Amino acid sequence: MPPAIETVDLVKEYGELRALQELSLTVEEGEFFGLLGPNGAGKTTFINTLVGLVRKTGGEARVFGYDVEDDYRRARDAIGLAPQEFNVDRFFTIREVLKHKAGYHGVPEDEAADRADEVLKRVGIYDKRDERFDWLSGGMKRRLLLARALVTEPDLLILDEPTAGVDVQLRHDLWELVRELNEEGTTILLTTHYIEEAERLCDRVAIMNEGRKVTVATPDELKQRGTDTIAVRLESAPSVEPELGPYAHETTVSGDRLEVRVDDGGSTAPQLLNDLEAMGHEIADLEITRTSLEEIFVDLTRSEDRTVTRSSADGADEEPPVSREQEREREQEGVA
Repeated sequence: MPPAIETVDLVKEYGELRALQELSLTVEEGEFFGLLGPNGAGKTTFINTLVGLVRKTGGEARVFGYDVEDDYRRARDAIGLAPQEFNVDRFFTIREVLKHKAGYHGVPEDEAADRADEVLKRVGIYDKRDERFDWLSGGMKRRLLLARALVTEPDLLILDEPTAGVDVQLRHDLWELVRELNEEGTTILLTTHYIEEAERLCDRVAIMNEGRKVTVATPDELKQRGTDTIAVRLESAPSVEPELGPYAHETTVSGDRLEVRVDDGGSTAPQLLNDLEAMGHEIADLEITRTSLEEIFVDLTRSEDRTVTRSSADGADEEPPVSREQEREREQEGVA
């Protein structure tokens, strides 16, 4: 089977602004893949390119081997999108919204009704099936967007900031549900600002910045790129800063507390203790702290050589025309 998502040198330009800069990325079938980056990194542009809401300027983009423009219909039918924005037709009940969505993808009416009921039960809002979107709470609206993405039984589920603005309990409920979907074989692409969310859910994460891929790695591999801090409390404050070996990248002393930054705290701690004892220091306590994934993320996306960005660009050209099929799809998704 081809990858669930494969892009090669993908470019999207808005006038002088390059929202995507030769982005090459592969998401394997069945993977739970995270897409991280600050605001303006290009995450939503990337997603909109996959689903046909944005037309690429250059490069290649395929979903399960289908080109997102040349094989638009088959590529789009494979994707379920839960967008960050609320874009639901407010004139229909939420059950009707789901039936219309399924019908647009060729699902017969009776089956569409059954699927609508099934996904509403799965996301926990079946009892609200005859209510309109505006009558739902914020958390229920998030559940509905997920239900709409699932009603077509997609092979690839794209979640764009799915837990933005929801309470802690709902966030954990959604985490449990998307884990189940992934275990059942659905490939998931997740964009999020919550580092904890990516760390808990994702097999791999790609970090983007200013339209570029900074790195792709597992959460554990990313954390290994950081340094650990060994904090030692001594029985008495040292008169001078201890001279340690090359394993110590940075040493700070505050009273009887000594902090040493090292690559691997677990393996380095015994050597540090031996060195301190050899200098005549008595150890009262020791603690090892690992660099968080959030700290590594901030470090990787910190850029001093910034080119044209969303904040500095004078403006963006209008989108080029889209096909009639794409226009109908926009209307169905509520973004026309």
